[in-house]
Amino acid sequence: MTTSTSARRGVRRAGIAGLGALAAALVVLGVAGPASAAPAPAPSKPDKPANQLNKHWRFDASSVAVTDVARVIGADRLWNAGITGEGVGVALIDTGVVPVPGLRADHVVNGPDLSLDSQTEDARYLDTFGHGTHLAGIIAGSDGANFTGIAPGATITSVKVGAYDGAVDVSQVIAALDWVVEHRSDNPKRPIRVVNLSYGTDGVQDYQIDPLTHAVENAWRAGIVVVVAAGNGGTAAPKLTNPAYDPYVIAVGASDTNGTVLPHDDSVADFSSRGDADRRADLVAPGRSIVSLRDPGSYVDEANPTARVGDNLFKGSGTSQSAAVVSGAVSLLLQARPNLTPDQVKAALTRSAVKLGGSDPGQGAGELNVALASVTPAKGAKQTWAPSTGTGSLEAARGGSHLALNDDVLSGEADLFGPFDTAAWAKASSAGTAWVDGTWMGRALTGTSWGASSWAGLTWSGLTWSGLTWSGLTWSGLHWSGLTWSGLHWSGLTWSGLHWSGLHWSGLHWSGLHWSDESWN
Repeated sequence: MTTSTSARRGVRRAGIAGLGALAAALVVLGVAGPASAAPAPAPSKPDKPANQLNKHWRFDASSVAVTDVARVIGADRLWNAGITGEGVGVALIDTGVVPVPGLRADHVVNGPDLSLDSQTEDARYLDTFGHGTHLAGIIAGSDGANFTGIAPGATITSVKVGAYDGAVDVSQVIAALDWVVEHRSDNPKRPIRVVNLSYGTDGVQDYQIDPLTHAVENAWRAGIVVVVAAGNGGTAAPKLTNPAYDPYVIAVGASDTNGTVLPHDDSVADFSSRGDADRRADLVAPGRSIVSLRDPGSYVDEANPTARVGDNLFKGSGTSQSAAVVSGAVSLLLQARPNLTPDQVKAALTRSAVKLGGSDPGQGAGELNVALASVTPAKGAKQTWAPSTGTGSLEAARGGSHLALNDDVLSGEADLFGPFDTAAWAKASSAGTAWVDGTWMGRALTGTSWGASSWAGLTWSGLTWSGLTWSGLTWSGLHWSGLTWSGLHWSGLTWSGLHWSGLHWSGLHWSGLHWSDESWN
């Protein structure tokens, strides 16, 4: 990790500008056989781009209601049979959620906040960006009147890893996955059986050694269906994002409904990553301009006012939204067929998918149809791919996605707290011992218990970080050393003034990577 004596002149996230533009110096490791970790080049330090707020969110003039998506994928037919996802827990590893109309307190649980926001109490657990709330609405939203998500009876466990502009390191996502595995059965009436991961890096490390793919495989082996966005690189992306390129998980591309609820005119969305011959998306689901819940005053809401649909809704495009559709559909399927294993869920979905016209390989098995999946045989579904060891490079798992403080880039074999031993972590993660109470791999990150919340059904206790050292910056007391949110305030169940005051760290700003183009798909 590089160092600098001017650590507080500003904050930014450093990396390349587009998901489809891989750094030329990256070593591309094949996926056909075992490989050893290769050292990654030093991450680039681009100049701060001008006015890129509107690049953090993708949408267009069209609008597709989630109820229309439900008709496209057959979810409405399961609703009519009384199947709503009741009893199924979905872990949403994202940017948090907020209490907006359409998210019911008795169907939302706050897991730990592992994001950079977590050290500011007023921002802890809350979706300061707007991405997680949008996806939560697609998966399990319901306002009892005008808005219904795909699985309105499912329970969301929000595990926040992304900060107010989406800033996140891959190590935080890995820690979140480990936490979900450890706590998947805390509520036996609503166990976590699905993970929605609308996140990915442009890393190209062999999946058989990559730490992030190892983390998702451990969740899969623990009985959790892991749904991952394929990426938004279109035909230019050489591969699916990491960890979507892992063959075990359900990799989801985006389809374009072209304004109808019949599949005959549907196509693969232009932005959906096609992958390569070794790994395509498993299937596609609607992902263009999906209208879901608005997070008033959040980063993307303030930056994209024309994406608002009325006062409470907001539209967005991406394989993030498509993955959320599939996570909701999996919740329905697991209520209808609770004994299915993750491999069987994947088989039922892919065997019943509806082939789209043309020969676009980005569609995988075709477009999701959960009604057909609910009656599709799933025998002989066991996957036998070579497993990931997880002992490869953490830096290679990042690809071009880096956190940086001025010229100090978080890189190499280190997380926010210091050196990180992937071999030791992989052993502990596989054994289910990476987390011990509120400590992950020796780093005290969270509290140790569930408690009451002002709005969510339960909330995992928080913790002030200590001992964090990154280029001389240390956590002190209840805040970053001297760095606090500027005017940030949460009042009751509404945003104070319906916006974030300042929307930045006092005097310091995160910038650099595009949310929709780099990490959050």
